[in-house]
Amino acid sequence: MNNLLAGILPQSGGLEASGSGKYTLAMGVLALLSVLGVAAGVHSLIAGHEHTFGVSRGVPWGILIAAYVFFVVTSTGLCIVSSVGHVFGFENFNPIAKRAVFLSIATIVAGFLVIAFEIENSWRMPVGNVIGANLTSNIWWMGTLYGAYLFFMMIEFVMLQKEQHKAATGFGLAGLLTGVAAHSNLGAVFGLLNGREFWHGPYMPIYFITSAAMSGCVAIIFFTIIAYKANGWKMSEGMKKSMESVAKMGALMMAIIIFFTCWKMISGVTGNPPGKYETIMTLLTGSYALNFWVGEVLLGMVIPFAIILVVRGRNINALFVAALAGMVGIFVMRYDLVIVGQLVPSYHGMGLVDYPELLSYAPTLHEYLVVLGGVAFCGLFFLMGEKLFRGHVAEHS
Repeated sequence: MNNLLAGILPQSGGLEASGSGKYTLAMGVLALLSVLGVAAGVHSLIAGHEHTFGVSRGVPWGILIAAYVFFVVTSTGLCIVSSVGHVFGFENFNPIAKRAVFLSIATIVAGFLVIAFEIENSWRMPVGNVIGANLTSNIWWMGTLYGAYLFFMMIEFVMLQKEQHKAATGFGLAGLLTGVAAHSNLGAVFGLLNGREFWHGPYMPIYFITSAAMSGCVAIIFFTIIAYKANGWKMSEGMKKSMESVAKMGALMMAIIIFFTCWKMISGVTGNPPGKYETIMTLLTGSYALNFWVGEVLLGMVIPFAIILVVRGRNINALFVAALAGMVGIFVMRYDLVIVGQLVPSYHGMGLVDYPELLSYAPTLHEYLVVLGGVAFCGLFFLMGEKLFRGHVAEHS
């Protein structure tokens, strides 16, 4: 066992100042927030979701589903970004490969942590996945494929640390294929719901894959720059070129998402399609307009896209601002996608007396704490990885 660990863990520690008070404080705060989130989740399981969560029969999916989608989308995107260099041979992407693979594991585990508390009887999920397999269920396929994806990514990371690149490439390709398949199934979970016009349509799986690639580019830029600041390292020319390449790929994905978003809005208002029109107007001019215009459009797409174009991906500080804005905006995108899609009642347009035109949802303290715990756990995982794996220094970095 010791020999195996010696082959995986670098001999010299990362985060040269990791023994400093700042690093210890950061680890302590993130660990405390993680425990607080888990405690809130456990209490919600004991007390019951109806008492602790803001979800209802009309809006059964809340912010925990949005957070889960955010984490797993980001994980798939990080896998895609790492595969560009490690699997498909684009050398400019090699310096970020190890960190991207590690973060793909961190984010998918954080997603599993959040969704475990959203599922009221979460302990039944692993057993039910095996003995109650339903091959016609997109959710069953999603869970099964994400489990396989996590396994492949973990093996790939071990192979990368042991410098066994041929084996790592094989497991990386397997992880990429299962991750994309799982993610397209996640899109199908939304897209195949005929009763929710805002989600329904064949473009949803394609949109999810494209937005995953965008999320992965934004996330690896964000975490890599933080890692270099925390380590006190000066970024090499190879890493700067890698950041530039990732930023340009991210800008391309943002342009495609802008295209998707424009046509989604146009198709939703043209001809006043029942159910979909009301949802789109809620985003454009209604109660979620601030989320849409500031969160989704400005922070999630326009500002990062404009910054990357202006600096051509070459200014690291500007890229960090773009990545930070993108991370916040992408979370708002996931939240709006999940919540706003449920606000139009199934009986809308039937003229039922005393039935609301639009439903409402507001997250509770328990839900916020669980999401905060998931984010903190991901951050804790990230800092531990920087310490244990010497900043994920890769070949040609």
